[in-house]
Amino acid sequence: MKRLIQSILFAVIAGSCFSQIPNSGFETWLNMGTYENPASWGTMNNTTAPSGIFTATKASPGSPGSFYMKLTSKTIGGNVANGIAVSGVLDTITKIPKSGFPFSLRPQTFTGKWQHMIYGSSAGAVSVFLTKWNASFLLRDTVAVASYSLSDMAMSWTTFNITFNYFSSEFPDTCVIFLRASGANPTANDYLWVDNLSFSGSVSGISETTGLEFSLNSFPNPANDQTVFICTKPFHVSDRMIISDMFGKIVFDKTVHESTIKVNTSDFANGTYICKIVNIYNVQYYTDKFTVQH
Repeated sequence: MKRLIQSILFAVIAGSCFSQIPNSGFETWLNMGTYENPASWGTMNNTTAPSGIFTATKASPGSPGSFYMKLTSKTIGGNVANGIAVSGVLDTITKIPKSGFPFSLRPQTFTGKWQHMIYGSSAGAVSVFLTKWNASFLLRDTVAVASYSLSDMAMSWTTFNITFNYFSSEFPDTCVIFLRASGANPTANDYLWVDNLSFSGSVSGISETTGLEFSLNSFPNPANDQTVFICTKPFHVSDRMIISDMFGKIVFDKTVHESTIKVNTSDFANGTYICKIVNIYNVQYYTDKFTVQH
């Protein structure tokens, strides 16, 4: 079981960690033949290239520097391809990050320069996930998240600062930066331009203020025909509960809204299972391990 502190106090220490993001200023681009891609970043370009359309492009001048990255949602046939970039590997089918880059600090904010505009009602977002490998569950725990929805607009270069929300006192081992020009239903010409990304400050010292911890628990455990999961924190509208066996086979996958969820385990084979709650980006917040014994 992964336990998370609901309310915490931060002691912010002056300082910055500017050199941690690969190709943070988008100065380095790789020649992919018919297009260029920002080094160390995954985009949708390899999927859209056969149509001669690219949603991530190099532009100049930077702010500052020579170049910056333009993410633009564009029409291909009868569909609109979202302008997406991930600091690592992007699954262009699911449009969800597959991996990030090594990172072991606890920054206070994610900062950089941007311009953005949406033409429809589906806003893009800038999101950063700090995670840590959980060897007991063979899964990743979320240490902190910094996220901002692009519901407004910035028509000239503007400095942004997005504060991290920490769920754990642990240090992460991985960071994923997820940039989207549009939301789930992209509109043509939605755009997000970014440059000179960095982290600032650092967070240390964590103390409980309410006595209530985030947790996910199941009862009975071991289960026979049914088990009930209880989470101390309400779910977001898009959260999903995923249960898999120890070989990674998913046996239960459902969007959840309540803090108490009944799961029929009568068809589950005897053995140990892992339950996790994930958000729309497939990043998990809670994990629990339980056993089925008929």
